[in-house]
Amino acid sequence: MFVSAASEVCSRTSMDYKELLRAGTTKEELNVPIPLMRICVHHIRSCSSVRFIKSKYMSIFDKSAFKFSHQHRLFRTSAISNGQIVQFKLSDIGEGITEVTVKEWYVKEGDSVSQFDSICEVQSDKASVTITSRYDGIIRKLHYNLDEIAYVGKPLVDIETDALKDVASEEDVVETPAVSHEEHTHQEIKGHKTLATPAVRRLAMENNIKLSEVVGTGKDNRILKEDILNYLAKQTGAILPPSPKPEIIPPLPKSETAPAAPKDKGTKIPIPISKPIVFAGKDKTEAVTGFHKAMVKTMTAALKIPHFGYCDEIDLTQLVQLREELKPLAQVRGVKLSFMPFFIKAASLGLLHYPILNASVDENCQNITYKASHNIGVAMDTEQGLIVPNVKNVQVCSVFEIASALNRLLTLGSAGQLGTNDLTGGTFTLSNIGTIGGTYAKPVILPPEVAIGALGKIQVLPRFNGNGEVFKAQIMNVSWSADHRIIDGATMARFSNLWKSYLENPASMLLDLK
Repeated sequence: MFVSAASEVCSRTSMDYKELLRAGTTKEELNVPIPLMRICVHHIRSCSSVRFIKSKYMSIFDKSAFKFSHQHRLFRTSAISNGQIVQFKLSDIGEGITEVTVKEWYVKEGDSVSQFDSICEVQSDKASVTITSRYDGIIRKLHYNLDEIAYVGKPLVDIETDALKDVASEEDVVETPAVSHEEHTHQEIKGHKTLATPAVRRLAMENNIKLSEVVGTGKDNRILKEDILNYLAKQTGAILPPSPKPEIIPPLPKSETAPAAPKDKGTKIPIPISKPIVFAGKDKTEAVTGFHKAMVKTMTAALKIPHFGYCDEIDLTQLVQLREELKPLAQVRGVKLSFMPFFIKAASLGLLHYPILNASVDENCQNITYKASHNIGVAMDTEQGLIVPNVKNVQVCSVFEIASALNRLLTLGSAGQLGTNDLTGGTFTLSNIGTIGGTYAKPVILPPEVAIGALGKIQVLPRFNGNGEVFKAQIMNVSWSADHRIIDGATMARFSNLWKSYLENPASMLLDLK
């Protein structure tokens, strides 16, 4: 073993030069005068029970220095335990999903995380999912960049942790459906139950704030964005303006309601999408991923279904008047009331009379399953592509409850945060393509469903009443498609007529509402 400078040795081991001699080291073995023994030691590394010192001036030592018998006392070093690196793997999300796209990282290398803290958001071909941590530790490595494909069973991040003994070995990650900013999620942080949205958690993370130290002022002590800002203000001494509270204005009596300005739909000019035109000069090829990949799979399966088409027009004049009366009441409750909740509820009432339209058929068309729940899907056009979330159990929902559920789905869909539960389990579908334009369409059935309807735009058109007089009518066209293997044309036509009667005479729905 090489001997360092005597002054360095004495300072580290509290042994002076005389102690070195008493330990059995001769002056000849030291080989150099004491003043010249100050040398530059660069590296220490351990090998078995022997400690080596690599010096810049190794030639000043004699090989006999290896005979030194107290090397452990002189050059003992202690290893620093930094915890164990755990490869945090992406576990099975369900629905047969094997790969996802990383859409957003909530952490970076070097960040500290606790159990149930959000790690990242991934998107499969069915839904967006937030991945949360099972460990308390430090992020050491991110295995993927944004928009890269992550595979189930492969490492997602590396976490340095000391708490492996407390962690269940069955899975490496916990998945929770992504939620909107209006919905709260539970998280357990060091024994404290905390309610917070992902946006609030991210704000706290960016400012190095522990949620367990913040007092929530929301419902059930939920931590709001204002609570984080107020906490920051106390720490920095800043004064924040009070957040305005929404004022609820009761609806005016019908006689005092200001008349709405007439809308001339005939002069409405479509506004082109303002996207800059970029001339790349080269063709670009990219993989089909996310919702587009799901659409490829679903539409390929739909090609095997013989479609029966049926179209009709609906006079929505009375429904338009009814909606105008109910819109202020819905706004007071914080819900935007469109025509779609009425269309969905009328469809559910019709499905009670024609349950074959709310069924599914197996791949070989040998068995029909009649669905007890009316989970009616609504096709949505989003930046991620076509998605079809569904409103659950419409048969037991009021029109207002359906409107509230639709508001939630629209908010999540526009933010790309719909969960798997929202996008699966549909039994019947309506496509409101008329919000974009067009009158008639040819909707494609979404397997394993057996029917779908496409709704055109509402137009003001002249029509004749029973006395032969011309009047202004609010007309909407509907196009139906049904699986002709199990649904005949007469059944589809009768269902459409019943659905039409509910919408043309909305008061008649009261007779069948439960």
